Amino acid sequence: MKLFRQTQTSKTDEELMRAIQSGETRAFEMLYNRYSERLLNYFFRMLGNNNSIAHDLLQELFLKIINKPHFFNADKRFVTWIYAIASNMCKNEYRRRDIRAIESPLPASETQLDSSLSIKKPDELFEQKSFSEAVFAKLATLDEEKQNTFILRFQQQLSIKEISEVLDCPQGTVKSRLFYTIRFLAAELHDYNPNER
Repeated sequence: MKLFRQTQTSKTDEELMRAIQSGETRAFEMLYNRYSERLLNYFFRMLGNNNSIAHDLLQELFLKIINKPHFFNADKRFVTWIYAIASNMCKNEYRRRDIRAIESPLPASETQLDSSLSIKKPDELFEQKSFSEAVFAKLATLDEEKQNTFILRFQQQLSIKEISEVLDCPQGTVKSRLFYTIRFLAAELHDYNPNER
């Protein structure tokens, strides 16, 4: 058992997907452990900090992997494949909201803060929390494409090339969206700049 776990942890995402396609359920558990927290965070931010919907979509996404692992092309990178699916799920959710005219979700609760914030001093924690909330509030005023590009780059830490593959657009478009978004946020959040105080 221990040996199996060690060999599984050293496998790439693509190797794990091939194992899932062959019926290895433990490989699925390993992929889930690698990506569930990141994807939950992605859904949470993309869907206006709605924890309930984020969890629902995360479960739906991993059910797709369990039920239809053959949809994955092992010649592709898993990370771009899974984020492309997640991005499309967010688009579908936006469409459902438009149809149902659902109001904006509730703001993030204390429990949704980055765990990395907990090691800060109280005044630093408050300031970082305040800044983070302001960033995502301003980001929510932009169109879905700019929000998605920004979150994939700076929260999910995907490369420009990976984002280009996830969103199926040229790298130049990704860079342009990021440039516009960063410039917009810098202008909107200048009060947080210590040089401006």
